[in-house]
Amino acid sequence: MADYFLLEGCPVEGMEEFLASHLGTSIDDYPGGIVLPLDKPLRWTSADLVRKVKFTLQKQFGARKLKVGHAGTLDPLATGMLIVCVGAATKIAESLQAHEKEYVAEVEFGASTASFDLEQPVDSFYPWEHITRQEVEDALKDFVGEQEQVAPAFSAKIVNGVRSYEYARAGEPVPLRTALIEIYEAELVDFRCGGGESTVEEAPTVAAVVRHVHNYHTAVMGTEGSRPRATIRVRCSRGTYIRSLARDLGLALESGAYLTSLRRTASGPFRI
Repeated sequence: MADYFLLEGCPVEGMEEFLASHLGTSIDDYPGGIVLPLDKPLRWTSADLVRKVKFTLQKQFGARKLKVGHAGTLDPLATGMLIVCVGAATKIAESLQAHEKEYVAEVEFGASTASFDLEQPVDSFYPWEHITRQEVEDALKDFVGEQEQVAPAFSAKIVNGVRSYEYARAGEPVPLRTALIEIYEAELVDFRCGGGESTVEEAPTVAAVVRHVHNYHTAVMGTEGSRPRATIRVRCSRGTYIRSLARDLGLALESGAYLTSLRRTASGPFRI
């Protein structure tokens, strides 16, 4: 297959103008297809973003039939790197999806939800007063390496031909299996308790992502919580659920925990 055409820097808002000024008027000009690394907005599904790209390029290329897909689903409540493949590049979507990923996530301790994130309401509360920054840092070290992980019931995994979240939303038991994943790096970059000040002491680029996830938390939840929250950076293999990591981190600290924000900052060689 011919090399794909990589077009970076495409915004979601203003996509039509950007693509019109950076691409030609025929998909035939791109025999290897097109790869678009995009920053998926909050509350958009991955399919929403694919549809936007497809609709925009169908108009631009005058092509009613145009193959468009993505390389790795992001939940609606996650933001960040989503690689969209167009035309012949859809043939390499699977190989792009196999690359390692990097995330910056915010985890709140002392409570849990059925979905391990904000999709479902808090259903249980746990002691959290004993949790300190040092304990979180120490617990994260134990998650580095290969391990068996159980996916959330509220996930897009296929179980008996049906998406797992369809079982979960119908209140039916979900027969989930463990999967072998690997976490290459798990780092605590910020720790807050209640309305306390941030303890982040990182480079400006990392601090900017931390501010992003804190703003995300406020946008989704409306207010700052009183329970401790940790912002973590994770490099991991394909198939890793950061929501499950949040749950397991809470258990390791003899408490509960759930994800309050998630941003994919890198997928393979592509970075936000």
